[in-house]
Amino acid sequence: MAAAVRPEGLYLFGCGAPLSASATAEVVGNKAAGLIRMAGAGLPVPPGFVLPTALCRAYLQQGGRLPDETVDLLRSGLGELERVSGLGFGRDRRPLLVSVRSGAPASMPGMLDTVLNIGLCDRTLPALVRLTGNPRHAWDSYRRLIQAYAEVVGGLPAVPFERVLEEHLRREAVPSVIELDVTALKGVCQELLARYEAEAGALFPQDPLAQLTGAVAAVFRSWQSARAAEYRRLHGLDDLAGTAVTVQAMVFGNMGGTSGAGVGFTRDPATGENELYLDFLWNAQGEDVVSGRCAVPGAVGLRRPAPELYQQVRQAGVRLEQLFGDAQDFEFTVQEGRLYLLQSRAAKRTAWAALRIACDQVAEGLIDEAMALKRLAGYDLASIRTTRLVVPEGCRPISAGVPASPGVAVGEAVFEPEAAVARASSGRSAILVRADIATEDIAGLAAAAGVLTARGGRTSHAAVVARQLNKVCIVGCGDLVFLGGGRGCRIGGEVIREGAALSLDGHSGRVYCGRLEYIEEKPTRLVEEVNRWRARSPGIPVPVGQVEAGLLIKNRGDK
Repeated sequence: MAAAVRPEGLYLFGCGAPLSASATAEVVGNKAAGLIRMAGAGLPVPPGFVLPTALCRAYLQQGGRLPDETVDLLRSGLGELERVSGLGFGRDRRPLLVSVRSGAPASMPGMLDTVLNIGLCDRTLPALVRLTGNPRHAWDSYRRLIQAYAEVVGGLPAVPFERVLEEHLRREAVPSVIELDVTALKGVCQELLARYEAEAGALFPQDPLAQLTGAVAAVFRSWQSARAAEYRRLHGLDDLAGTAVTVQAMVFGNMGGTSGAGVGFTRDPATGENELYLDFLWNAQGEDVVSGRCAVPGAVGLRRPAPELYQQVRQAGVRLEQLFGDAQDFEFTVQEGRLYLLQSRAAKRTAWAALRIACDQVAEGLIDEAMALKRLAGYDLASIRTTRLVVPEGCRPISAGVPASPGVAVGEAVFEPEAAVARASSGRSAILVRADIATEDIAGLAAAAGVLTARGGRTSHAAVVARQLNKVCIVGCGDLVFLGGGRGCRIGGEVIREGAALSLDGHSGRVYCGRLEYIEEKPTRLVEEVNRWRARSPGIPVPVGQVEAGLLIKNRGDK
């Protein structure tokens, strides 16, 4: 079995301990509850332990002070990880590094904080080099830790640290950090440490246990962040009581050309089609994929160079659906060719996708009609529809990106989340145009009709939230360049000022100037199938409406 409690309040998984019946999502968080089940099913999950949600509540009640038992719980959990891994946390030989991740009782993608590579410091870095034989990986991991710790734990502005990296990229004349060699990365880390001291007024913590306690406190503190509070408000989750913290042995996707990180959906979360929906980056860690700051190829980035590994990921997705009985959103790391699963949760999906997935899974025998009706109970099926642009002859797109959430959005270009909120409050439709979308932008994302970004991938946290909110989203538009002053951009050969009309095709990823007409399509056949289930199960309430077949032409300027 997968998880045990040892000592009181500490939940273990992947450590060879018996399962604890009390390890529910309310206690250990949705993320850890899934990991515990995955480990129990024999899936490749790195070992870890969980500090329960009760500890977060105590932290908040005590005004931001960690409960007295926290350090003892961390030491006990680290002892278990050391036992099963053969590594030592903070040791000069064979060092153990850990990740610190949040875990609310209900999934809140990207709204709470995560810190990776905890345990690296000036003393343990040479030991990591000796352990792995990969100095570039060690210095890259240290660089990542300093930047993340400064922003997440120290509450320091990200820009000064990003500028250090940008200056080194300019100096070395390379486009991305993956091109920096060991010598350059050493220089980056030295400057980041100096910048940390200048910004924080203190040295970067060189005690691994101090790093760990600081990261735990930061995750608890992120429960009260503005973005997390807004997400809970938007989704009616105000009654949730804190986040758990999962501490897990690190596996590394940034160890070179046979390593990487990815996010997959077992079915297309936009359309519901039964195909693996995947983003993957070689020589990267998970934050590179989900942050929205990197250009991320789809499944082809893994399938073409590593078809056998792609099939392993695909089979893992099948097993996850069988284990949880629903379409899953899962994160994974490949370390030197070996696959590890880091998370799985019920996939956020559009209403159209929810309807198709329910119908398909009933037909496949994965769930029964009663379960499908239960999952559809929150949807007004009569209102489900998708939209397609009516493109006049001779009208050409000004650019194209990667479609991340389907449909059509027509509105006025804005460049700040606050401007999207202001336009929505005055009854006007806004297209939020950004370099990338951060989870801090959730209020603007919720207010906008559609989102267009220069960077990011389909599985970034912001794209996941956009789909859940049924917002059209196009990411990775390489032709999008911002002008000085933040009031305009250039898309292809067109200069777009604030207030200019744009039309987004979330199916193809194409971007058009002006306000185009569009067609609405309704899933008549699928709704009729659900109506038949409803007739056979009259005791299960579900708001199924009668849907007329046909298409509806929307006028220019309609939302």
